[in-house]
Amino acid sequence: MQKRMGEAVARVARKVNDTVENKTDSLDLANCKLMTFPVGIYKAMRSVTEGIHHISLANNELKSITSRFVTTFNQLRELNLAGNYLHRLPEEITSLLHLRAINLSRNRFRRFPEPLATVPTLETIDLEENEIAEVPTEKLASMASLRSLNLRDNPVGPEVRLLVRPLVPFDLLLSPEEPTHEV
Repeated sequence: MQKRMGEAVARVARKVNDTVENKTDSLDLANCKLMTFPVGIYKAMRSVTEGIHHISLANNELKSITSRFVTTFNQLRELNLAGNYLHRLPEEITSLLHLRAINLSRNRFRRFPEPLATVPTLETIDLEENEIAEVPTEKLASMASLRSLNLRDNPVGPEVRLLVRPLVPFDLLLSPEEPTHEV
């Protein structure tokens, strides 16, 4: 078990070092079994955080994202948090003024993460396979940049299905309705 943990830590360190040394705009920590975002990364990446535009933390075991993460990587354009155990986002997500796409599919959201509705540049929100039943339709309808909202495989209520053009200027992706069988 310790050997596997050591390998996982070494893999994360290698990925962080690659990003720092090559000054790339991406940090890919997907599939690293992370339960939290490692605090040491903030220090290791201090010199390049402004240039990081894409982060993937997909398929880890994250239960939360901290406000420090959001404020440190404030130049993000894409954030992939798919396949974790998230159920809420920090309020500071509203400070990501360049964020265009966020993937929150396969998490544990029961409610639409409302801070996202105030991110002015957001074009794509993927919330497939969560437990969302209610959606703040008025707030979403006022999101000027939103192009695509994926709510497939969520128990959304029938009022969400009434959100059709021209009311919303974005693509709304929903699972097909279950056919009702009359007796």
